[in-house]
Amino acid sequence: MTADAAREGAAPLELTILMPCLNEALTLATCLEKARGFLNRTGIAGELLVADNGSTDGSQAIARAHGARVVDVPIRGYGAALRAGMADAAGTYVIFGDADDSYDFSRLEPFVHALRGGADVVIGNRFRGGIGPGAMPFLHRYLGNPVLSFLGRLFFSIPIGDFHCGLRACRVAAMRGLLLQTTGMEFASEMIVAGALHGLRFAEVPTTLSKDGRDRPPHLRTWRDGWRHLRFLLLFSPRWLFLYPGAVAFGMGAALLLALFATPIRIAGVTLDVHTMLYAGALTVIGAQLVFYAIFAKTFVIQSGLHPPDERMTRLWRHFTLETGLAASLAVIVAGLVLGIRALLAWQDRAFGALEVDQTLRLVIPSVVLLILGVQGILHSFFLSILGLQRRTELR
Repeated sequence: MTADAAREGAAPLELTILMPCLNEALTLATCLEKARGFLNRTGIAGELLVADNGSTDGSQAIARAHGARVVDVPIRGYGAALRAGMADAAGTYVIFGDADDSYDFSRLEPFVHALRGGADVVIGNRFRGGIGPGAMPFLHRYLGNPVLSFLGRLFFSIPIGDFHCGLRACRVAAMRGLLLQTTGMEFASEMIVAGALHGLRFAEVPTTLSKDGRDRPPHLRTWRDGWRHLRFLLLFSPRWLFLYPGAVAFGMGAALLLALFATPIRIAGVTLDVHTMLYAGALTVIGAQLVFYAIFAKTFVIQSGLHPPDERMTRLWRHFTLETGLAASLAVIVAGLVLGIRALLAWQDRAFGALEVDQTLRLVIPSVVLLILGVQGILHSFFLSILGLQRRTELR
């Protein structure tokens, strides 16, 4: 049955078993036979679907010979194949996994039970189900996967222990509503992060991982794809990439500036003076810049539809105006000018001659920092106002 037929009134299918494929002739038949056996044994109304990414080894013919539909995906990439497959799926649910015989398609009951129980997304956990000898490289098992899974849980409060398990299931309608964008391996992270941000219900079930049956290296590249996953997590979490580091940097820099404004500080035999003050000023400016970037990034992803509306950002846009931003920035500039004038008057008292630099810089450094922050505030206020035009229209 085709997806179009299912949508035109034929008996609906409960499950699509989807396999992304790029030159998997050696193992594809085995995976399809296991999946067909699962459907026959359980009596689930389902279909086999292969999203082919441009195979040149006859994988398409093998898929059709084993009763699978084939959707050709011209855009290369794991994510591109899965997005196309889910767009064409005729089932209410879809279970997908690699076609390299590393996952057991004959034992999919836990995924189906979780979906029937109300989960929108079901992720396999290989660490709970068992990892066969040679099935997962050392770096993936003890560094990459644990670290990236921890960051995913930390950044997005998602209770998933195996963030990158390739055997997954989802309710098709829920996944289509996420408007997923990535085409590469980072799709594995995107579907979890986007699902969490949109309030989808998650479940995790044990699954096994066996050594794949390929006679060639896997498509996965450890460092390249690991970095793509990490980059995606950071870009979708401006709080951790920009806001928290920026707030800490700004707070530390500003506190040190204030502490050194009147006099040097001696700590454990070390004297902190105007040189430290200069670095503190730089830290303050960098911190403020990062906080602004966090607001820019969050506004952009919401405006572009990649992130659902956020109540905190809604409150910000209800109270922020270009005029308030300009007024606050001008007040900061005035404060900087006042300190600068005080330094100029001190120089005048010395007949514009040589100065005691350690004393004068206590005024000059904060003055420069405030002037930079004020000018940045003006520029950022204009930019935020531009980013917020659509949002402000919606709030009216």
